[in-house]
Amino acid sequence: MTEITATPDMGMQIVQRQRLRELRRWRWLALFVILGLLSLMLDVATGPSMLALGDVVRTLLSPAAADSMTRAIVMDMRLPIALMALVVGAALGVGGVQMQTLLDNPLASPFTLGLAAAAGFGAALALVSGGFGLPPLVAIPIGAFVFCMLAASLLFGLALMRHVNSQTIILAGIALLFLFQSLLSLLQFLASPELNQQIIFWLFGSLMRTTWPMLWITVGVTLVCAVLLHRDAWQLTCLRLGETRARSLGVNVTRLRIKTLVLVALMTATAISFVGVIGFIGLVAPHVARMQVGEDQRFLIPQSALCGAVMLSVSSVLSKSIVPGALFPIGIVTALIGVPFMIWLILGNRKRHRA
Repeated sequence: MTEITATPDMGMQIVQRQRLRELRRWRWLALFVILGLLSLMLDVATGPSMLALGDVVRTLLSPAAADSMTRAIVMDMRLPIALMALVVGAALGVGGVQMQTLLDNPLASPFTLGLAAAAGFGAALALVSGGFGLPPLVAIPIGAFVFCMLAASLLFGLALMRHVNSQTIILAGIALLFLFQSLLSLLQFLASPELNQQIIFWLFGSLMRTTWPMLWITVGVTLVCAVLLHRDAWQLTCLRLGETRARSLGVNVTRLRIKTLVLVALMTATAISFVGVIGFIGLVAPHVARMQVGEDQRFLIPQSALCGAVMLSVSSVLSKSIVPGALFPIGIVTALIGVPFMIWLILGNRKRHRA
């Protein structure tokens, strides 16, 4: 058996390949930043009163120079909604990729682990109970946030137990999903037809209720949580090698799992509490990002955020374009985009396993 000795040329080739790989990752990041800006402009321009892209750009760059009607439509009505689509998409994308990393399961996401269902039940409970004496715009987000964090706390407690692996947490999340969906069905059965319409509209997901204060809260929470997660990029990358190898490299897996679950739950609960249940973004965006930049969390976290932001922003544009003059629920649009992709992903995995 011949022994292979390392040479300076081999070292240079490895360094060059790594640099090319990182350059390709930076190109993907730059491409999706550009796509995000383009989709933001289209989202602002699209609506019952269509605006030219040139007018949108001029209004955004110099609001004082635009006429009062265009300025009101762009700055007060459409811009916060368009920005919220980007921020919520980014939050769901980052949340999804971390769920998949922690649990080593490609189907893990805030939606499939019951967090979204818990938020839906909390919002429906707030509607049925009359908002606990609070205005609906305040009571619905609070109800959704509280129950989403309650479901996350149950997962936290399970993760703290000894001899509990990722598969057990996934099964517990699926059980929570069915539990809160059943409770939600019970509320819909007991509610009046008028309340049922409001519950269904919220469950479909909607960005239309966005205000500037809601946007800034979501931006702040998402940015802080994403930065804290990115600080653990090396440990999260090690975790993709398996829990045993991660521990051998000095990673405190239990502490990392709890910290990540807390940050993901906080970020997801905040986003869902304002815009309703939006599925498939947290499931699909991480897979798209992983195909482009690989498993290195230094690039995977921002790319998942960008993929989620672009997907939800494009879905927002489509929701206003499918039926001109009418609002098509954005949750249906994300499902129509996500389901074919997931079928293609499953079939692609089967082909790779056979090969």
